[in-house]
Amino acid sequence: MPPSRNDIRNDITPAPAVACPVCATTFTPVRRQHYCTPACRQAAWRARHPAPTPLPQPAPAPRTSKRETTVYQCTTCDTRYLGQQWCSDCNRPCTRLGPGGLCPHCDEPTTISDLLGEDPTPPASR
Repeated sequence: MPPSRNDIRNDITPAPAVACPVCATTFTPVRRQHYCTPACRQAAWRARHPAPTPLPQPAPAPRTSKRETTVYQCTTCDTRYLGQQWCSDCNRPCTRLGPGGLCPHCDEPTTISDLLGEDPTPPASR
């Protein structure tokens, strides 16, 4: 018996020309092709998936030098200064005590070690 022949299945007709949805160029699609070129396919994908908008960045904190936040003490008159390395009363250099700031209650320079209850003198000089 001869093999059955289905002429409808074997009848290959060229696909009709279609227009590209991106650039409107007419082309003959191959298989399931929707766009005329890979560039048009990529442009369509980018149009469907827009780039996310970046979150606003917070403004950076103003930079301060280490000297501005360091407490110094005069060795002669024991006056404390914030950010000043020279005693204006004795006209002598001051000793660095450590990082700190002004006390919110009395406006006197206070070190962090004072607030934590630690000994401000370095271990070598004890």
